[in-house]
Amino acid sequence: MNLNPESLARHELIGLEVQVAFSSNPGQTGLKALVVDETRNTLLLETESKVLRLAKKGTRLVFTLPDGHSVSVFGSILISQPENRISKRMQKTRWKL
Repeated sequence: MNLNPESLARHELIGLEVQVAFSSNPGQTGLKALVVDETRNTLLLETESKVLRLAKKGTRLVFTLPDGHSVSVFGSILISQPENRISKRMQKTRWKL
């Protein structure tokens, strides 16, 4: 399956550029970084100066795909162990493109 806006949550997120459009932690809103690791509840993001841990819950993230498309995703959709999330079915109605 190719990486596209509809299948983003079923793919590996490591290596994608991301911008935090909204966060329950106001200091993280607007952050632009590269995803370097992922756990069940968090993303590890590398900025120019440091590595930060971002909670998935309470965030809205905008991922930039390799083909240049931007995809907005609510972090709560991504809450799952990465290896389990990749294999489970996702509801299309929960996406915001």
